[in-house]
Parts: sequence; C-alpha cells; structure tokens
Amino acid sequence: MSSIFKIIKLSKPQHKWIAIACVLITIQAILQQATPVTLKFVVDELAQQISGGTGNYERLLFLFALILAINIGLVAINTVSQRLGDHIASRLGRYLTEIYYRKIFTLPQRYFDSEISGKIVNQLNRGIISIREFVGGATNFIMPSLLQAVFAIAVLAYFDWGIALLALAVFPVYIGISSYSSHKWGKIQAEKNVHEDASRGRTQEVISNIKLVKTYNTQKREWGYVSDEYKTINTLYDRQSTQYHILNFIREFGLEIAVVTILFIVFRKTFLGELSLGEMVLVIQLLNQLRWPLFGMSYILEQIQRAEADSKAFFEVLELSGSEVFQTQEGLPLLREPKIQLDHITFAYEDGPSVLTDVNLILDKQEVVALVGHSGAGKTTLVNLILKLYEPTSGQLLLSDKSYTEADHSWVRAHMALVFQDTELFSSTIRENVAYGAKDAPEEHIIEALKQANAYEFVSMFKGGLDARVGERGVKLSGGQKQRIQIARAILHDKPILILDEATSSLDSKSERLVQDALEKLFEDRLVIIIAHRFSTIQNVDRIVVLDDGKIVDQGNPKELARRPGLYAELLRYQIEGNRKLLSEYELH
Repeated sequence: MSSIFKIIKLSKPQHKWIAIACVLITIQAILQQATPVTLKFVVDELAQQISGGTGNYERLLFLFALILAINIGLVAINTVSQRLGDHIASRLGRYLTEIYYRKIFTLPQRYFDSEISGKIVNQLNRGIISIREFVGGATNFIMPSLLQAVFAIAVLAYFDWGIALLALAVFPVYIGISSYSSHKWGKIQAEKNVHEDASRGRTQEVISNIKLVKTYNTQKREWGYVSDEYKTINTLYDRQSTQYHILNFIREFGLEIAVVTILFIVFRKTFLGELSLGEMVLVIQLLNQLRWPLFGMSYILEQIQRAEADSKAFFEVLELSGSEVFQTQEGLPLLREPKIQLDHITFAYEDGPSVLTDVNLILDKQEVVALVGHSGAGKTTLVNLILKLYEPTSGQLLLSDKSYTEADHSWVRAHMALVFQDTELFSSTIRENVAYGAKDAPEEHIIEALKQANAYEFVSMFKGGLDARVGERGVKLSGGQKQRIQIARAILHDKPILILDEATSSLDSKSERLVQDALEKLFEDRLVIIIAHRFSTIQNVDRIVVLDDGKIVDQGNPKELARRPGLYAELLRYQIEGNRKLLSEYELH
C-alpha cells in the first residue's frame, strides 16, 4: 500500500477540490437513502388505502414530488462530482508528468547509460495512467460506494438492527476474498509490467535502428524476441484471469446465498406482521444499495493493486537521488574568460576499472587544446567530466576558481557550446535545431551561423528552407549535413568554451576545409577543446594533450610532439604513411 500513500501525498495540490468532491459525495450518499425511505411511506399509504383505510392522496402526491426532487438532485450532484473527479485526475496527471520530467532532468548520466529509453517512457506513461485512473475512480466510484454502504447500513439498523447485522456480517467475508484475489492479481500484474517494459524498450530500439535491422535481415529475430515477451505476457494474463474468475465465482456464489437468506428473513417478518409492506420495500431497496458497494469491492481493491503495481517503477524513479540541479540559465552570472582545471582526477564507470587515473590538467582561457590518443584512452570521458555529466571518483574540477562540486550544473554548461561526434538533432525544423537553447535568436543570426558552418547552401535548397523538418535524429539529412547543423548551433551560441568531438568527421574534404576555416575564426577569444583522430585538423592548435590508458602521457604543441619520440609521433607516422601509400597506389604527387 506504500504507493497508495504516496499518491495521496502527491495529490496535495488537489486537496481543495478533493474536499469539495467529498462534501458532494457525502450529500449524494445521504440523498440515496432518502428515496427508499420515501418509498416506504408511499407503500404504507397505498397499503392503507387498499386495505380499506383512508389514504391521503395529497400526501401521496407530495411524496412522489419529493422522490422526483431527490432523483433530480442526485443526477445533478452526481454529474458535478464526476466532472470534479475528472478535473482532479487530469490536473494530477499533468502535475505528476511535470515532477517526473523534472526528476529525469536531475538524474545523473549514469542512470541513462544503464536504462533503455523506451522503458523509461513506458514506466512514465503507465504510472501516470494508473495514478490518474485511481484518483478518478476514487472520486467517481470508490468514495461514493463506501459512503453509500455506510449510510445504507445506518438506515437499515434504524428500522431493523437484526437484518442490519446480518447484512454487515457479509462485508468482512466478501472483502477478505476480494483482498486475497486482488493481492494475487497485483503480483501477476507486477510480473507483466517487467515483460511489457522489456518488450516496448526493445521495440523502440528496433525502430531507432531500423536500417541496421533491415540491412542485416534480423527482422525475424527481433520479432521473435518481442513475440516471446508477449507470449509470456499472455501466459501471465491467462493465469491472472483464471485466478480472478475462480475467486470471483466463490465470492459471488457466497454473496447470492447471503442475499437470498436475508430476503427470506425479510419476507418471513413481513408475513408475520413484524414488518409493514413499506418497511419490507425499504429493506429490499437498502439491500440492493448494499449489493453495488459489495460488487464494487473487487473493483476497488483491483484498482488499488493496479495503482500499486503500475506506479511502483514511477515512484522508484522519483525516489532516485538526483545529483543535478535543474535551473534556467537566465540571470546566472557567467565568466567572461573561464579556464578549466582538473586536479588529480580519477574516474570509473560503476564498478568497472578506472577510465581516467590521476589526471592533472589546466585548460587556459583563449587556448585551443586537442585531446588525442587510441580509442578508449579516456578522451570522451574527460570531456564528459568537463560537461559535468559525471562526477569524478576522486579529485576535483574547477571552472576558474569555482569548484564543480559547488557549481550548479546548468551554470557550468551555460559556458559551453558543443558539437558531438554522434549527431544530436530533434525531429523538428532546421531553425529549431540550430537555435536549440537559444529560442529567441533572430533569423539573420541563424542564417549567418549556417553560412559560417558551410550549411546555408544546402538548407536553402530544401522546400521550406529553415522550416524544413529533418526527421527523427535528422534522418532526412546526410551525415555531413547533420554535423554542419550542429556546428551552426555552436556558432550561434557563441559561448566562451567550445567543445568539438570529431566535429568534421562526416564531411567531405572540400566541406571539411571550408568548415575548418570557419571553426578557426570561431576559435578566437575562447577556450576550445577538440577530440581528434585525424591529426591534419589540429596542426594549428596551441597544445595537444596525449592520453593513453586513462593517463596523460605527453603534451605540447604539434611541432614539438611530432619531433619527440612518443605516442603522438607514432600515431602521426601511421597516418602519414597511410596517406603516402594511398598517393603511391594512385601515382598522385
């Protein structure tokens, strides 16, 4: 029941509306007892007239008018309370979505490294839907049913406490069976959720990598994986359904025996004159009112178990430790000429070996620094630490004189513009992708950034120009075009720190030269960090830092390192010899 209490706690912003709904539901429950009581007087009046007594026709008309008024009132109150329940559920759904997204933004990068995006989205949707349905059901069904049962028992006890006790005795037995049934149902539902998350997470991965799937003809294998998951889900569903219907039969069979027994007692009392016809009708009406809350007990307990199972993963995310502080960048004082210092930095992913070991490095303002080394040497990890995507295992980073541990994540990143090796684009327009994070940028600035990135020519050829949509992850663009859009974004942002992760890796030679010229102009008056594999692009940098196996093994300017025996000279020689071999094969000079 822990999730239910969390739902109640999170519904605090809606407590005012919930209180109003409770008042309306209470009035509704009281009025529902007024109709059987009024009918009792109607039947007694008719019985008196039929038996030869003197009936009061005007009183009869009054009672019928009262029944009509009560029913109209019930319809009105029921309509308002249900609309209010929908309002509460809708607002709560929006509120929960907001706090979930806020939590997601504060989670460390490690969380996203180990989770599948489809699974995260599925847990969000399932959690929101189950909580919204539970709150809506509580307002529209659960509370009305419970209050109806309480008031019906109270009125029944007033007229015949013996029958009231018999009716009340049915509740614990029925609720006990319902509770056992819903508990078994909830355990299976939790198992189903695990397989649904796996299936939908895999489905999203397949869709994201559909070209890979088609190229390697693995459609059958991928469908087999999803099919196996759904076979398991169907097996669990069948087991859930069988258990539910068996227990439901036992529960309903027992209820029918109890109802028929009580009715027999009511008819016998009426036959013996212990109850009037009006009282008999009243008792039967009240017993019918009690049947619906009893029938609803299974639904109520099922809703509780569903909310418990379906919102579990949702609340687990909310309870994760969020290490990032989410803020907007507006109003934050930025450093004009920041420098970065890494002081005895060591880092490892989870329980793996160290990726960086005792790294000491100062990246000075207005300096262009290239990071080179074998794949897996730690270059990208180093940049991720600078971006504050991860926290070091030991040591500290400083942005100028401010420690990273004291700095807000968004403040650190507000100093930086990025061009990733893996293109990061949204399925929106070129304009929105270039101006991402700078939504108020004037169009002329966007166009100028595209021109500097050698991208405006191909953008202007698209139907719609800046407003042409690029598709999911930029699928409608070539690799080089996507990378140039990223470069234009970095140019537009004009931050004091620029980070390039193989920024020209997807460009042809001609475009690379044009973009390289644009980037070199952009390098002026800012700190630039470049992750590079092709050394031809970094011959004009101020300093090269050489990493090997997570350690800095050498650093210096390109000419010094090229002449000095070491890893950089070795890697440079391999690239030069490769180019010479290519020129020789084609007899080019």
